[in-house]
Amino acid sequence: MSNAPSTAATATAPTAAAATATAAEAAGPRRRSARSARTRFASKAPARPPAAFLAVATAGGVAGLVLLVAVGKVLHLPVLIPPLAASAALVLAAPALPLAQPRSVVGGQLVSALVGFGALAVGGGSLWTAAVAGGLAIGAMAAARTPHSPAAATSVIVVLTQPPALRFLGLLALATVLLVLVGVLAGRSGRTARYPAYWW
Repeated sequence: MSNAPSTAATATAPTAAAATATAAEAAGPRRRSARSARTRFASKAPARPPAAFLAVATAGGVAGLVLLVAVGKVLHLPVLIPPLAASAALVLAAPALPLAQPRSVVGGQLVSALVGFGALAVGGGSLWTAAVAGGLAIGAMAAARTPHSPAAATSVIVVLTQPPALRFLGLLALATVLLVLVGVLAGRSGRTARYPAYWW
């Protein structure tokens, strides 16, 4: 009588262990599949910058663009154009990139504007000409070693708005220099990368 429960327990133990092992084996592929799915859909984006960096970049961007508006009000001329907001984003939020360095910001914008005026003189102020100007600006900036992606839009704006060339180029040079100076000040805060990485 005393041996019966012991024998039953002995017989039951391997069965329970086998069931547990079978369940673990069945769960294994599911776990691996879930891990694989998480890995496959995990974001490859850079980590979020520190709060201090975000604060300086945001404040610098606002200050730089407001400064352009203020200068425009004093001169009674439009100084802020949309591509300059994109230039400010590079200078303040990605100060270590080649696209954000002074040579590219100032040079890229001026090269692209010149391409826009050249295209305007040849093809007139149509959307077709604007599209060609934007593409040509990409190549011209690369050839001049002044890559600055926002500037391609400047050539498009030149074709579509047909501003006076000398005035536009002067204001554009002033605006880009001011943005670079704001970037220099932000880079001295110690909260972002030192700016510029190089001037020329």
